[in-house]
Order: sequence, then C-alpha cells, then structure tokens
Amino acid sequence: MTMNTTPDPLIERLAGELEPVRVPARREGLAWVALAVAATVLAIELIEGLWRGIASGEASAMFWIANGLLLVLGLAAATSAVTMAGPRVGNAHEAPRWALAALGVLPLAVLATLATGGESHSPLADSHGLACALAGLAAGVLTAVTLVLWLRRGAPVSPAAAGLHTGLAAGALGSAAYGLSCPIDGAAHLGIWHVLPVALAAAIGRLAIPPLVRW
Repeated sequence: MTMNTTPDPLIERLAGELEPVRVPARREGLAWVALAVAATVLAIELIEGLWRGIASGEASAMFWIANGLLLVLGLAAATSAVTMAGPRVGNAHEAPRWALAALGVLPLAVLATLATGGESHSPLADSHGLACALAGLAAGVLTAVTLVLWLRRGAPVSPAAAGLHTGLAAGALGSAAYGLSCPIDGAAHLGIWHVLPVALAAAIGRLAIPPLVRW
C-alpha cells in the first residue's frame, strides 16, 4: 500500500502565511514601564507639586508603609504583565497575589479599627478622599497604555489575566505616584482612598483590556 505524499495546497498556503512571533525582552518592557512612571511623577510635580514634607521628615511611618506596599504590588504586577507578552504556558504569577494580600491588610485594619471604636472619624467623611482616589486612578493611565502596547507586541496566552495584572500595575503605580503629592498620611486615608484605585483599575483592566490584546 502506498501513501499519498502529495502536499495539500490549503495546508501549504496556510503554513506560508504563518509568521513567527518574536518574544520581546522583559527588561525592555520593564524599562518602558519605568519611563511611564517617571513621566507620571514629573507631570504630578508640574501640575500639583510633590509633597515637600517627604524630604523634611514630616511623613509618618504609615505613609512609607502604604506607598511601599503600593510600589511592591505595582512592580510585581507590571513584571507579570510584561512577562505575559510571551506566548508561554504554565508561567507562575504568584508574586502579585502575595503583594495584593499584603496591601489588603491596610483597608482591613482600618475597618477593624472603626468596628472597635478606635477611629473617631469615618473615612467616608474625608473631604479629600474621593479626589485622591480619582487622581490616583488617573495617574495610572500612562502605565496602563504602556503595558497594553507592550502586550500587543507579543502574544499573551491569557488575555483576561493580562488585563487584570495590567490593571493592578496601573492602579498601584498610579496611586503610589500620586501619593507623593498627598500630605494626608493618616491610616484611614491611606488605607481606603489610596488603595481604592487599585481595585478600580483591576476591575477596569479585567473587563476592558482583554479585547485589546487578544491575538
């Protein structure tokens, strides 16, 4: 019995149209994210001015803790999103989960303090809270755009996960950047209004970004 070895014209045509996807270097993507964050901080300095109390030692320990946790989450999520541009299966992305869990302690601590009567003023009565949350969300736009453009250069296996991590990175880095201009360093303000942009950006990223990076 002889086998038919005649090539299928359709298969040949489809194979001829295939183009290899170049996996972008992760360090290049992280460099673009760093530039986006630096440009955001510069814009905040020009528009509102950074808080000079940071350099003069007026910032409380809570200021450094909250913004430090936001920075760690933002870097972890950004690294994860940049890595997702490569078409790989089975990559672990545990770092953003742990960083998000650590950041989540802040609002939980505020709520626990309120429940036990340890805080006399509700965060909802904070007249600057909503403005801070919206400004922090807006400050993450450039980072989000940078990551979306980066993901479109590659081929993310899971667009939903890529969108979620992009949102987390943009919300956390944006809130940390805007936090450099905010002189309100109380636990209730930082734990609620500076963490809220992370949740909002993550939800927006999960819903809006997947169609933009699907291949």
